Amino acid sequence: MSKRALISVTDKSGVVEFAKELNNLGYEVISTGNTFKMLKENGVNAIQIDEVTKFPEMLDGRVKTLNPYIHGGILYKRDDENHVKTVEEFNIGSIDLVVVNLYDFEGTLKAGKSHEEIIENIDIGGPSMIRSAAKNYKDVTVIVDIKDYDMVIDKLKNDDLTLEDRKKLSYKAFSTTARYDALISSYFAGEVGDNYPEILNLTFQKEQTLRYGENPHQHGVLYSQPNAKNPILNYEQLNGKELSFNNINDLHGCLEVMREFKDNEEVVSVAIKHTNPCGVGLGKNSLEAYTKCYEADTVSIFGGIVGITSTVDAATAQKLNEIFLEIVAAYDFTEEALEILKKKKNLRVLKLAKIEKSLQPYDMKFLDGKLLIQDKNNSLADKYETVTKVAPTKEQLEDMEFGMKVVKNMKSNAIAIVKDGMTLALGCGQTSRIWALKNALENNSDKDFNGAVLASDAFFPFNDCVTLANEYGIKAVVQPGGSMKDQDSIDACNKYEMTMVFTGIRHFKH
Repeated sequence: MSKRALISVTDKSGVVEFAKELNNLGYEVISTGNTFKMLKENGVNAIQIDEVTKFPEMLDGRVKTLNPYIHGGILYKRDDENHVKTVEEFNIGSIDLVVVNLYDFEGTLKAGKSHEEIIENIDIGGPSMIRSAAKNYKDVTVIVDIKDYDMVIDKLKNDDLTLEDRKKLSYKAFSTTARYDALISSYFAGEVGDNYPEILNLTFQKEQTLRYGENPHQHGVLYSQPNAKNPILNYEQLNGKELSFNNINDLHGCLEVMREFKDNEEVVSVAIKHTNPCGVGLGKNSLEAYTKCYEADTVSIFGGIVGITSTVDAATAQKLNEIFLEIVAAYDFTEEALEILKKKKNLRVLKLAKIEKSLQPYDMKFLDGKLLIQDKNNSLADKYETVTKVAPTKEQLEDMEFGMKVVKNMKSNAIAIVKDGMTLALGCGQTSRIWALKNALENNSDKDFNGAVLASDAFFPFNDCVTLANEYGIKAVVQPGGSMKDQDSIDACNKYEMTMVFTGIRHFKH
């Protein structure tokens, strides 16, 4: 008895050639709907599904393969006498090869179609056939990926399609249906407003195998979430080596800071080292913004990455090329600027998509079999409440907002000292807040801090930070407030004729 293949595909790329090869190998091809029509029109010897099921497709195609003549033919064990007797008794023919790819639910979702159209693009029969074939991989070959057509044909021609081959195809099949169901689950979670469901189904697709992870002895891979909205890592690489694990991680940190300034009329330039900002500057153009960013910390920026929220011109490119950088990322580059930057063949030059508001619902940390999830930290301040006798000037308030946008994206404990839309000193990742401030000040002892603004990601437990800030001429402080000893810091500010503003929102980042 000749073998039979069931083909029902949404993506019809290469299916005609594949089906013809099956015909040549003696397979009888069973097919459905538009797939059948396409195969017949192109000279494939195929029969329609209802010739097998003895039942017409119905309910607008919702029911066509959910039939014992289909699933019995796929699922019965060829080495089980009772199974064989059963299919013979009911005249069920074997189906030895199942080729299915699913309704384009993902594409319908991304296209913003109506709820009704999205529902109609939830495949029922397809996943059922895939799962039946994958379960019975010992006897049945299942194909869900058009890239596997050639491999399967070659092995069938040479009669060396092994059990291990079918097991691998089964694994890919179950991964495909799991991903498909995860997308549907995620869609319905959004529809019913369940932000933290009892069962959280996440799915990711491998995008790139990296040279290594954080360190050369670690493997590294980049995965992407197919239903991510406004993903921030959205770029075109114009020059340079392949991005590494650390490059991508640092780039994400850079873009998160840039996102804070997405609504600013001024250009922002951000320098990142080991995911922390080391310089941030605002300017009327890319050159002014980058110059302020560079001068904020001319040491740490070496070997870092730089992002700019505008088009990079030749003058800016020339200045960028004066030091060693891993990445330059911007909205665009003039032709002349790109030619200048390409003189450094290893410099990664990235053209960014416009940075939009974050629509990702979660911030996640994977902890060895556990997943910590929280809302994205999309807020900056609840208020700007002056708590001292001295009120801030308009310029100080502007720098306070600037400073909070920076310090919010630094590892805690974090301090940012800023003035005139430029970071002067940054202290991050300390176990004591006073140490963060001391690091910032002592590592930038050449700077003039008179009249600067100090931004803190969390409250002051003591008045020591205010006292030290005063010694360096800092005249304004912005912090969340909320300490039992807030009044001590307020009193110290009043004593030194400094202004202090509370925002009401803490920005720990670990």
